[in-house]
Amino acid sequence: MALFKRGTAGKPGEWYYCIRHQKVEEGPECRAADRLGPYASREEAARAMETARERNEEWQNDPRWRDDEPPARS
Repeated sequence: MALFKRGTAGKPGEWYYCIRHQKVEEGPECRAADRLGPYASREEAARAMETARERNEEWQNDPRWRDDEPPARS
């Protein structure tokens, strides 16, 4: 018998997107490492991959995170 039981974190009413199963989940179904969220609604969770893509694109184009340019000298 295990001393500590591994559980999933989250609460019913919170929505997640499971990247392993590629589906929307309410509350704790899959392990946290496989989820994006929590989101306020099922619709937001369904857009999780699109939202992540949009954010990644914004960050890649953010001049504060550009490593290929030398820093500005004052």
